[in-house]
Amino acid sequence: MKIAVYLRNARLTGDSRIERLKERLAAGGCSIYDVRCREDISGDDTDMLVCIGGDGTFLSAAVLVGDSGIPVLGMNLGRLGFLSENGPDQVADAVLGGRYSIEERTLLHAVPSYVTGCPAIDGWPYALNEVTVHRSGAAMLGVDVRIDGATLPTYWADGLLVATSSGSTAYSLSVGGPIVLPESRVLIISPISPHNLNVRPLIVPDTSEISLSLRSRDSSVMFTLDNRTVEADPGLKLEISVAQFSLKRVRLDGSNFINALTSKLFWGEDIRNGKDF
Repeated sequence: MKIAVYLRNARLTGDSRIERLKERLAAGGCSIYDVRCREDISGDDTDMLVCIGGDGTFLSAAVLVGDSGIPVLGMNLGRLGFLSENGPDQVADAVLGGRYSIEERTLLHAVPSYVTGCPAIDGWPYALNEVTVHRSGAAMLGVDVRIDGATLPTYWADGLLVATSSGSTAYSLSVGGPIVLPESRVLIISPISPHNLNVRPLIVPDTSEISLSLRSRDSSVMFTLDNRTVEADPGLKLEISVAQFSLKRVRLDGSNFINALTSKLFWGEDIRNGKDF
């Protein structure tokens, strides 16, 4: 098996946990090499990319593999981690023992117009977690949304995001969006700090074609795809839909999304439990 190893944080170079992982994989017959950018990925014979860090590193790894079909396995050295949920001690044993499966994660495709200076976005117009638009100055942002041609009332807010089910535990969760199981075939539309308080997050089928157009008195707005951000013209328009390919994510045997919720978000825990009254 040929495995690429990706570190986004250069400070992790030489970390003993990473070196032990490489040594164990190599001892098990794997061919290991390091990557820093998409051009470093060696041909079509790479079987897996192991990204080491947190969920931000996993999002960057998704850009590296692109539409190559190389599965991505996240090893968590961060603080939370839903995409990179696996500890260092789990990865080598699972990979060498074949105790994993490959799941398909939806990607969003965002086609912008009237955008100035977006080389990063133009180079890879896809997102695993979410696409967002956000105000860059003091003025609130008006976002007109059309879903399959049907027009919603204007969102007046700090911004708006369109998230996949994978992204439901990321930015979408922090702005009040619902938690969605990763295998659910839906998209989430959520306003960011809305000024009209009677609007709520909206769940739509992932077959939907979503159009965004903006209104702003500021000279620019912010446009993001996952952890990539650019400044855009306030006349920005976006066409958002599910990409024609998906990200292949390595899921270790025994991994469970509900268990991850309870262990990482302490879902349902009550500080009163176990106390005598």
